Amino acid sequence: MAETQQADETVVVHVQLRPRRGSTRRCLAELSALAAAHPAVAFAITGLAKDERVVRVTVGVELGPREAIARFSPQAQAAYAFVSDVFTLLYDHMPVYAAEPAPAERAAAEALLHAGDPGLAPALPAHAERVPA
Repeated sequence: MAETQQADETVVVHVQLRPRRGSTRRCLAELSALAAAHPAVAFAITGLAKDERVVRVTVGVELGPREAIARFSPQAQAAYAFVSDVFTLLYDHMPVYAAEPAPAERAAAEALLHAGDPGLAPALPAHAERVPA
């Protein structure tokens, strides 16, 4: 029973973008454009933090059920292509793989997404908000 539960568990990979504070809006706009180019991929902004130089935007990308990833399902292939494009096309924003965001970073991301400031958080396609917290 535990093996079945683990096989059905959805796997999420986290990629953190670290735009300089002055280019955060541009980073989010580029992420939005990238999302539009990958309509089959489920992802969400799962964390947000900052320091004196950069804003850390963590993006959670759903790869799919663990068992399907091992078989390189179409969902996993699409997710890997999206992540590859994040590293290639958003290179200026210093992408790195990251751990799951801390609760404070998750709360900040929620506040950003619900603030409704279209200049700060460009509208992501509807599919972009399916990744479970």
